[in-house]
Amino acid sequence: MNKIIKYVLYDIVRNKIIVAYTLFLLLLSIGLFNLGGSPDKGLLSLLNLVLLTVPLISIVFGTTHFYNSYEFMELLVSQPIRRSKIFMSEYLGVSLSLSAAFMIGVGIPVLLFAPGATGLYLVLTGVFITFIFVALAFLASVITRDKAKGIGIALLLWFYFALIYDGIVLFILYSFGDYPLEYATLVLTALNPVDLGRVLVLLNLDVSAMMGYTGALYKSIFGSLWGIGLAFAVMVLWVLVPVLASRRAFTRRDL
Repeated sequence: MNKIIKYVLYDIVRNKIIVAYTLFLLLLSIGLFNLGGSPDKGLLSLLNLVLLTVPLISIVFGTTHFYNSYEFMELLVSQPIRRSKIFMSEYLGVSLSLSAAFMIGVGIPVLLFAPGATGLYLVLTGVFITFIFVALAFLASVITRDKAKGIGIALLLWFYFALIYDGIVLFILYSFGDYPLEYATLVLTALNPVDLGRVLVLLNLDVSAMMGYTGALYKSIFGSLWGIGLAFAVMVLWVLVPVLASRRAFTRRDL
């Protein structure tokens, strides 16, 4: 399994898309910190960039890589290697390479311009989102053997989590505004890893004061170490559930 992961990492590192992705994040991160005027403004701008760009690149690249590696996986399946190990090697190889690109492109500028707890939460959120959306990409790829359909499903998933979900939540809050929805809002936030990461970073930027009673509730729950640990535990579940589901489907499907 380690040999397969090393091979996948070596193959992806040479990919021009990964190099361009790293340089894009690096240059844009440095530019945002220099233009922001203060570390907090730079982090806020960088947060919006991370929550849109990282999921999109992760899910599209993960889906494309899975289909491009199909013949390689078929070759490995013919060897005395368990399918689950082949699948996990591919997943870890893609996730680790994209996470390394993110750490270089965003982690280094954050370390230089905004070291601290907020910057750490931003970097951890980006890494978790990378692992989550690569897992969703592999799940979309396992569902169908048609590459066009797989990429279409992956883009729909990104569109749902990044854009549509917020609209659904706003519609629910507007329609049931006469009812106490504070705790329901917490549940809705946990059902979207992008929103969960946004809340974690915003609370450490003291933006919760502008969010009214709901922001105070977020602060009381996610403002403590226990709450932060709970939030990252939810993100771990967001990684495990699609990975285990897609691995199960991969081991049972007819290649």
